Amino acid sequence: MRFLTDFADQAVVLPLIVVVALVLAGLGWRRGAVAWLAAVGVTFGAVLTLKLVLFTCGPALHLATLRSPSGHTAAAAIIAGGIAVTLRRRKREVGAIALLSALVIGVTRVALGWHSTPEVVVGGTLGVLGALGFAWLAGSPPTLRLRWVFVSIVAVALLLHGQHLNAESRIRAVAFNLPFCADDPMRP
Repeated sequence: MRFLTDFADQAVVLPLIVVVALVLAGLGWRRGAVAWLAAVGVTFGAVLTLKLVLFTCGPALHLATLRSPSGHTAAAAIIAGGIAVTLRRRKREVGAIALLSALVIGVTRVALGWHSTPEVVVGGTLGVLGALGFAWLAGSPPTLRLRWVFVSIVAVALLLHGQHLNAESRIRAVAFNLPFCADDPMRP
């Protein structure tokens, strides 16, 4: 389970996002590169915002099982869905591929005890919406030499697999210093 979930760690995903954007732009699909960065940015921004709010205010809002939406699950969904977009898949197929990826990584996160089912559902939903947003923003891709997209994805994944950024602990540290929901009795 750990081997599988490590492919969606931020240490792998963040460089992968940059490399995919550069490859898409380098292949001449600038609209796709910009749409990719926008969709990923909005998706990750939504996950981060929810993490900050729920870490800080979750217990005060009686959301004990929803403290930290899964960024791994969101990342898996948007990346797999993004690959489907570059393969000229229809939006329904993009959504299905993104959902399947979210399900696989979500199961690993729950099985390892790092997230609850509601947290992976929220993360997966954000990732699927991000993939569909990328498809909508990017429009139809031109005919691309996709081997460069795949070579870059595989290279980054293999080079960085097993690395960890520990983003969760950093986000938690920031969240506990936020001024809102300060009256929460569960805050340290």
